[in-house]
Amino acid sequence: MKAAQKRAQAKVEYNAFLAECPSRRLLDRISDKWVVLILCALGGDSGADEGGAAPQAMRYSEISRLLAGVSQKMLTQTLRALERDGLLVRTVTPTVPVTVTYELTDLGLSLHRMARGLRGWAQSHMGEVLANRETYDARASG
Repeated sequence: MKAAQKRAQAKVEYNAFLAECPSRRLLDRISDKWVVLILCALGGDSGADEGGAAPQAMRYSEISRLLAGVSQKMLTQTLRALERDGLLVRTVTPTVPVTVTYELTDLGLSLHRMARGLRGWAQSHMGEVLANRETYDARASG
C-alpha cells in the first residue's frame, strides 16, 4: 500500500470521540484561545470589525503586542506547535538584527476561516452569555 493510500485509509478511521485518536489531540490544540487568536492575527482579523484584511506575515513582537496577556513562554510554545503542525511557517531573514516572521500556510488559512467565525461568535454573543451567567448564579445562590 502506498503512503497516500495509507493516509487516506487512516483519515477514514480518525474519530475524535476515541481517547487515543490523534485528531483528539489536534482538536485540543486548535481549540486553545491563543491558537485561535494567533490564527486571527495572522489572518488579518486583528481589528474589532469582522471584515478582516488580507493574511499577513507578522514578527513575534507584533503578535505579542496584539495578544494582550500572553506570556512569552506560551506564545513561543504555541507558535512552535503551530509550525510543527504545518499551520504556519517561520521565516528567518539574515538581517541585523535577525528578522523572524510568522505566516499562515494554506492549511493554516483553512483553519483560520473557522477560527474567525469562532472569535466573531464569542464577541457578538458575550452579552447574552454574561446575562445567562448572572441568571444562573442568582438561581444557584438563592
